[in-house]
Amino acid sequence: MSAAVWQQDKRWSDRFLPEIKRLLGEYLIQEAPYEEDTEHNTDLIVLKLDSVRIACRVRRHKYLDRFGDEFTIRNSRPSGAKTELTKIVEGWGNYMFYGFSDAEEVALARWVLGDLNVFRLWFNRQLYKLPPNTLPGNGQSNPDGSSDFSVFKLEEMPSAFFVGQGGGTRP
Repeated sequence: MSAAVWQQDKRWSDRFLPEIKRLLGEYLIQEAPYEEDTEHNTDLIVLKLDSVRIACRVRRHKYLDRFGDEFTIRNSRPSGAKTELTKIVEGWGNYMFYGFSDAEEVALARWVLGDLNVFRLWFNRQLYKLPPNTLPGNGQSNPDGSSDFSVFKLEEMPSAFFVGQGGGTRP
């Protein structure tokens, strides 16, 4: 993928960041317990004190009907560049926000917030069950040859993976 194409795709998906940030606040910021409120001047509390890393991906609406019950993670590039799956397996990322735009491409139609620690545990357990050199998920290639990716069905994920969801029902 050329830098120009990447920038164009990034500009398209960045339009959803304000909505994603609002939604994440509902799940990652909680009301403080009584003691925090009365003793420490705290009304809201973030669930973690250290950095919380969230991978975000928004797909175009035209893919919602066909692929709305799954999510994809890039697993290889012809260039050999590190992929999302490699970064996740290495332990990077706390959550993954995966959504689909609405028909007008101005808001989110459906989304899932997943816990990547739960995904990593599930992924490693699947690796143990599979033949050598086989990855969990359904392997696919992008038609333009830019990368390969793994497809994961939402219904295959453990319930603890789902931190939040909106705009549709989870399988």
